[in-house]
Amino acid sequence: MSTAKHFIPDGSQQLMAQLIVKDAKKTAAFLADAFGGEKIAEYPGPDGKGVMWAMVKVGDSRILLADASGFATPTRANIFVYVPDVDAALGRARERGAKILQPAADMFWGDRWALVEDPDGNHYQIATHIEDLTPAEIGQRMKGAAQAAASA
Repeated sequence: MSTAKHFIPDGSQQLMAQLIVKDAKKTAAFLADAFGGEKIAEYPGPDGKGVMWAMVKVGDSRILLADASGFATPTRANIFVYVPDVDAALGRARERGAKILQPAADMFWGDRWALVEDPDGNHYQIATHIEDLTPAEIGQRMKGAAQAAASA
């Protein structure tokens, strides 16, 4: 065993989300399939059953997963994920059991965006950046969107 070279393990980020879920294997597969990720680690519980700890990489980000247990109760989260094609990712998420909460639409801040809920109740905001806008342009569009919503 050698001494750690850094306080963060190689390949990890300083800040990572972790989801405690009913079935970490299923959630890892959902993340990999729906968002083009890959499972990079999985360790069983002390009894050899379930998942004590897993990591999935989506693009340049990582998320930790674990099965719910006596001390770790299920969590619910809202995670924002950029993908190359939001419409394709939305279709894959639906195929893997996600409920569509908001269909894909072009948003005032320059993203094509959708919102889904996985079978464990976690929300994923899925987006593809489609326009580079200045803060002033976003502000102007936000005012227009607020006015349209108020008159609806």
